Amino acid sequence: MMVAAVVCLGVAAVTAALGVWSLTRPVSGDFVRQVLRGVAPTQLAAAVMLAAGAVVGLSAPTPTSAVVLLVCVGGALATVAAGCWQSAKVVARANASAAAGADSCAGSCGACTLSCGR
Repeated sequence: MMVAAVVCLGVAAVTAALGVWSLTRPVSGDFVRQVLRGVAPTQLAAAVMLAAGAVVGLSAPTPTSAVVLLVCVGGALATVAAGCWQSAKVVARANASAAAGADSCAGSCGACTLSCGR
């Protein structure tokens, strides 16, 4: 159990470092960087879950620590997966609306003024 807890603690540190790194980068127009920046808060939450599981894994008896460690790892994975899904949805929606705004004119002023009321 000690090996699993130490590995979990290491993964928590790496995950937290990646989350902080993503938050400290300047805001970019690149959609991949926007998704990574949107996932950063969930990465920090996952790092806290993994660190909590590692602490319990190091301090509690084996049956209890195994269950808590599994729950924490599963929760961290689910949290990051949900954060990736939500962030990708938001960025894709923003990308689609930006593309629609640039191409909504359809090449003629009459189509734009008649359909949009501009």
